[in-house]
Amino acid sequence: MTSSVVLLRGINVGASNRIAMPALRTELAGAGFENVRSYVQSGNLVLDTPMSQEQLSEAVRRLIADRFGLSISVLTRDAVELQRVVADNPFADLAAQNPKRFQVTFLEGEVRAGLLETLRELASPAERVQVGVREIYAWHPDGVARSRLWSKLGAAGGLGEAVQATSRNWTTVTTLLEMATTDAG
Repeated sequence: MTSSVVLLRGINVGASNRIAMPALRTELAGAGFENVRSYVQSGNLVLDTPMSQEQLSEAVRRLIADRFGLSISVLTRDAVELQRVVADNPFADLAAQNPKRFQVTFLEGEVRAGLLETLRELASPAERVQVGVREIYAWHPDGVARSRLWSKLGAAGGLGEAVQATSRNWTTVTTLLEMATTDAG
């Protein structure tokens, strides 16, 4: 069994796409996933499974469609990959200053060529952005409300219609890593 993190895009952030996390945990456990835990209400789960990340994403996507009637983007990372995301953080000093202003955008596939230049053009002088393997790190010292960079990262289809992506602040990322690497039993 591998501990995996499941990230759901756009869950419980507005009036639509509402899923009660206790109900989702129950459904996932009933589907055979083990040690199912959630963090906050915005679609962050940790569970144990022998499935590959691709199989897990598809299984959770189908379960949500079948049980809750929603079409949701599902991205997954195993504990080892999430450890790499945290270790590779190019802005660790900034994230430590204010982890809620530091975001990681997780992508389904690898970062496409030229994306970093596009994102840097959108960033304000105070913002910082760097790409990883399948993630984008972004520092928003003035918040995300008026950030052109955040508008691109946070918008559905902002990175291209075919790109599945979802963002989490640094506090959430490190909490999920802790949950994925700590024995749930």
